[in-house]
Amino acid sequence: MAKYPVVIYGASGYTGMLIMDWLIDQNIPFTAVARNAARVKEMMAQRVVRLESATYEIIECEHDVAALTKAFTGAKVVCNTVGPFINFGLVGVQAALRAGCHHIDTTGEQEYIRAVRDEFGELYRQAGLLVSPSLAYMYSYAEIAAELALEHSGIDALETSTLCRGPREGVAGVTVGSTASIFEMLRAKQCYLWDGKLKEHPAHASFQVTSPHFMQPVFSLPWGGTSLPIYFENDSRVRSCVSSVGFYDNDVMQRVHQLGHKWDQEYKDLPKEQQDAVIKQVVESTTPSMPPRERTTQVRTVDTAIGRGQLSAVRTEVFGTTAYIATGALQTAAVIKLLEGETNKVGFASGSKAFGHRYLLGFLEERGLARATVSQL
Repeated sequence: MAKYPVVIYGASGYTGMLIMDWLIDQNIPFTAVARNAARVKEMMAQRVVRLESATYEIIECEHDVAALTKAFTGAKVVCNTVGPFINFGLVGVQAALRAGCHHIDTTGEQEYIRAVRDEFGELYRQAGLLVSPSLAYMYSYAEIAAELALEHSGIDALETSTLCRGPREGVAGVTVGSTASIFEMLRAKQCYLWDGKLKEHPAHASFQVTSPHFMQPVFSLPWGGTSLPIYFENDSRVRSCVSSVGFYDNDVMQRVHQLGHKWDQEYKDLPKEQQDAVIKQVVESTTPSMPPRERTTQVRTVDTAIGRGQLSAVRTEVFGTTAYIATGALQTAAVIKLLEGETNKVGFASGSKAFGHRYLLGFLEERGLARATVSQL
């Protein structure tokens, strides 16, 4: 049973410890939950800033609904970082509901987000609780940009891009969990929103995103479809939403794209157990260990939304830095509101709809993590 109001589930992972950093900064006590308490203690000692001033406990717990329900009971909010979420996420969602907790997580996996909405959205609403996936850099920044565009009357179609730069050494700087989630998308449907309905992207879809902030177009992918088409699917303001993701290193993105072709040619029809082994091997060869803490001189981002109406258009951009650190800040911004009982929505809702995109943007801006611009086109 949790002694403190906030649970960090996946506490020994990179993102979980960054959430702890921000909770400690805000003087919020927390319960760290993971399968291996000794590992959590070791990693926290190495990685968590200001740990000596924190109020916390560690609970060792198996990844099943009954055990997690017991561990979460007594808390108010569960911050879940255990991915890939399509494989592990729904267990945490169900346990948080049984324990009477709000549930927020850090994934952008579209297929999982749809499952949360369809299986648990109404149950959380009836319980007066919020379940909010994707409260992270991906894709809260893009959603903030989209919401800024929608402040302009007549806008009903959105195109968004999430462009990131990290260290130059391949995909270094991406966590083990994120890498696993990326390659899980090889076997997931990727949908966009068109005229109010979700439609599947063509096989091996890609984009050349032209931005005034880069000398060359950025090769981008649907990246599983992102969370935005799901969050805007039943939004009366929006008819269409197409989203893409690109890293400044076009060679890396091309290799990811080629792996999608290889998957369809060699692995698509294999039994799930064999597919799991392939993905495991790819993840281990790509991201063998936890990356170092991000540096602002290396990790920079720009998320753009172009909003169109019949006779109007607007371009909004959210510039950012240190995407994983920003994820910890976003999770903490949500925790603060939930502990105060201040949410605009219960049930299934995005961070922007639950807490307001202006609140999230302001929280990030005050801490030097984001800056937004708006241009009429």
